[in-house]
Amino acid sequence: MAFIMSTADPEAGKKVFTKCAVCHTIAKNEPNKVGPNLWGIVGAPTARHTEFSYSSAMQNHSKEGGKWGFEELYRYLYTPKQYIPGTKMAFAGIKNDTDRANLIAYLRTMSDSPLPISTS
Repeated sequence: MAFIMSTADPEAGKKVFTKCAVCHTIAKNEPNKVGPNLWGIVGAPTARHTEFSYSSAMQNHSKEGGKWGFEELYRYLYTPKQYIPGTKMAFAGIKNDTDRANLIAYLRTMSDSPLPISTS
């Protein structure tokens, strides 16, 4: 995963994020939309926003110690409903590996303390 992330392009990921922006905000302190705000998501626990109404599946994943590391996001964004069955996220996923990695690279930059690439 470290190699994939080390070659990912955050600027290209910003363009991929336009698909996500329909349901998610990304700037610090912006309110949630249909989906939760994604500021600081990389490395964060799943279901971390107490004011957001997550699905039971996402809440359970979080209670079991789920975190949004690079690999977890990579797998989730491929097919959200397969990775966490019962998730409310209606998005079918991003099948293109490069687009997925670029998106995660962009999300990583949207943080006060970006998770090091070598950490997963």
